[in-house]
Amino acid sequence: MKSSSIRRFTTQDIVLMAMLAAVNAVLTVYLGPVNKLLTGLGGPVATSVTTGLYIVYGLLAYYIIRKPGTAAITYGIGGTIQALTGPVYGIAACFVAAACYMAVAEALFALFRYKRWGNGVMMLVGGAMVPLWFVFAANMFGYTAWPTGVLAAALVVRILSGIILCGLLTKLLGDALERTGLLRRFAVGAKG
Repeated sequence: MKSSSIRRFTTQDIVLMAMLAAVNAVLTVYLGPVNKLLTGLGGPVATSVTTGLYIVYGLLAYYIIRKPGTAAITYGIGGTIQALTGPVYGIAACFVAAACYMAVAEALFALFRYKRWGNGVMMLVGGAMVPLWFVFAANMFGYTAWPTGVLAAALVVRILSGIILCGLLTKLLGDALERTGLLRRFAVGAKG
């Protein structure tokens, strides 16, 4: 991209990213008890089901705005808000997770040259954002002590959650919002 063709973020873009990050912080508070229940019912594999819901906000911002750097800003804001809420998993986890998600999303959308936004791409990105954070989380939270089969099953379930509850859900939400006409000032609304 030439510097003259770089698409700058508008105030509306930044407000949308911040709003989605704030909604995610609230959602995270409510997902905590759900995860405790799932852990009690089925251990680390069951609690892995909700993984995609934690990361949908950044991918949704990217789908709507479609500008390089969207994931970096959105996940950065989200990590900061989560850190300020006093997370049970610790402040470092908020920032490391955000960095993992933004790095993968930014790399994949750059690979697709910011031009591919179909179901397959969104599901690929949703699933691909999971493993890098899983490696860090496994070391930060002691998942490495789990039996290998449990560790592998938890990773597979988390990736599937990323594919469905992040990637596919992002596409469905983004398209539904676009159909309302509320997003006509964003790239997703200008696609047609």
